[in-house]
Amino acid sequence: QVQLVESGGGLVQAGDSLRLSCVASERSRTMAWFRQALGKEREFVAAITWIGGGTTYADFVKGRFTISRDNAKNTVSLQMNSLTSEDTANYFCAASRVYSTDPSSYTYWGRGTQVTVSS
Repeated sequence: QVQLVESGGGLVQAGDSLRLSCVASERSRTMAWFRQALGKEREFVAAITWIGGGTTYADFVKGRFTISRDNAKNTVSLQMNSLTSEDTANYFCAASRVYSTDPSSYTYWGRGTQVTVSS
């Protein structure tokens, strides 16, 4: 069973940057970040493969967020720039044996880290 631990959330102002990290107990094929705002469904943010480092982004974060991985540390990071109040949500790290943007394809989930952006 893959265990995932997120860190790096916090309270920032609009326009600021924040870096989230997720440490995995072991690697699966794909790691992803999802987010869930209060009263909304969980949505895909970005995904990356451990092998090859291929990435996929949700349209609303392209050019602002960057997902990366450090294979030596089993860590996946999400660099978030130009944050807006719309980015306020609980951000979850997830692992899957397939490559997908569908949360139902992800078997393992972290507990989440809250990101709050004040305008």
